[in-house]
Amino acid sequence: MIDLLRPVWPAPSHVKALITTRQGGSSAAPFHSLNLADHVGDDPVCVARNREQLARECRLPNSPFWLNQVHGCEVVSPESANPGCEADAVYSDRPDRVCAVLTADCLPLLITDRLGREVCAVHAGWRGLAAGVIENAIQRFQAPAKELLVWLGPAIGPAVFEVGDEVRDVFLGYRREAGQMFTANRPGHWLADIYALARMRLTDAGVGFITGGDYCTLTQDRLFFSYRRDGVTGRMAALIWRE
Repeated sequence: MIDLLRPVWPAPSHVKALITTRQGGSSAAPFHSLNLADHVGDDPVCVARNREQLARECRLPNSPFWLNQVHGCEVVSPESANPGCEADAVYSDRPDRVCAVLTADCLPLLITDRLGREVCAVHAGWRGLAAGVIENAIQRFQAPAKELLVWLGPAIGPAVFEVGDEVRDVFLGYRREAGQMFTANRPGHWLADIYALARMRLTDAGVGFITGGDYCTLTQDRLFFSYRRDGVTGRMAALIWRE
């Protein structure tokens, strides 16, 4: 049985949103057990079995629209792009289109509007976050930003996400107040709060409701894959669709 996380938010009931954990699949170590990525070296048979189990247990209306994520800011739609295209967010305003991103420390965001007419899944590592993937995703919506609901899924936590001066400088270039989201750790290195950095950009964009940001993929090893912790590892999936 797959172990899932779901947002607590005021979305209409016909909007379905979830994030998998690492529990409940078929993959062997170091991908144990619910690895959903086919690019990390796992047995393809196990990945296919895990994806079939995901579709069955979550009653997905269609196969997820998987991306080739490149830590950029491109947003695509299943109606105009091909599965496996290079992008880091997928948006749809049509029913039964399952938008999906894969993560293992980067921040997944799930977005819908209060009427549940549009949905989007976003993969935001620090590079994509700095490049504007969140802003690009919001711009795809017809609904105004104040009507959007955003859930921040599991990412690497602020107590362990160490980055160098060059990363902090990128965010300071966006807004000096971003410096408050970094804590000095050792010379030339900082602990970054990717949740706070995302909330700042969402707030600046006028988003009306933001929730989530309560987990740490690196320290909660029983629940989550973590690339920074393990190197060779699996990926969780963040999915959203409307019926």
